Amino acid sequence: MFACVFPGQGSQSVGMTKGYADFPIVRETFAEASDILGQDFWAMVNEGPPEKLNLTVNTQPLMLMAGIAVYRAWEQLGDAKPVFVAGHSLGEYTALVASGALAFADALPLVCFRAELMQQAVPEGTGGMAAILGLDDAAVQAVCDEITSSSMGELLEPANFNSPGQIVVAGHKNAVLRGMELATSRGAKRVVMLPMSVPSHCSLMSQAADRMQQKLELVTFRSPKIPLLHNADVRQHDDPAIIKKILVQQLCRPVRWTETIRFFAASGVVHVLECGPGKVLSGLNKRIDGNLHSFALTDGIALQHAASILM
Repeated sequence: MFACVFPGQGSQSVGMTKGYADFPIVRETFAEASDILGQDFWAMVNEGPPEKLNLTVNTQPLMLMAGIAVYRAWEQLGDAKPVFVAGHSLGEYTALVASGALAFADALPLVCFRAELMQQAVPEGTGGMAAILGLDDAAVQAVCDEITSSSMGELLEPANFNSPGQIVVAGHKNAVLRGMELATSRGAKRVVMLPMSVPSHCSLMSQAADRMQQKLELVTFRSPKIPLLHNADVRQHDDPAIIKKILVQQLCRPVRWTETIRFFAASGVVHVLECGPGKVLSGLNKRIDGNLHSFALTDGIALQHAASILM
């Protein structure tokens, strides 16, 4: 049994689609997306510049189309279907498309809207995110609680439970900096300020979540054909109304990736395919459960290799 997972922001790079030259469906998917959004994303992803590629309003639709392009390439190789899908943060929207719950043509403008909301929710320079390595979940939560309680109106919260000992925190920039210092004093092996001005998956996104809820009411969702685990509650939902509610919550709640992968393993999943550029999720998955076999489908050769094992 295998599951498919889809990466979010952070896995993008100029030229990330060049390894799929033997799969015309990849470029065709980008062409379809470019027609829908009225912008040439194929040129952007292949020529850059990186600064343009890394803008949140470009990265989010790019990662969605890249993930779906690779998943479509996988489907062309045979009829093996995943028993679960999931996506990390933005990748959850890609997973929704792959599961049949959301149309590709509806997902693209939706993630563009989401990206704009997130960018507008917190003034530039006032928010931040940092990775804390080497502390367990409880220790990081304690750091966040202490910083928040001692700050005048500023907050710090866990944003991504990526793997045991790798947790991302988000909040006001000064609170993030103070949290990094406190985490280091508590024994963190490493703390890293992330190059992101948008403090995702924390309470600072509440205004964006309210507007996202209004937008989602206008979009058609269906029951997933493939079970999908959601970031916010690590559960499956068939009711489109509940799925929309969970997507609103996702903006303000942490990504519970460790629990997601452990759920897969407990459910009998043996292989996990990372559909899209990069190997970020595959690296996390190995740290979460070393018995799982992860395949990062970073190019056509990786696709063919995974198909030779699973098809």
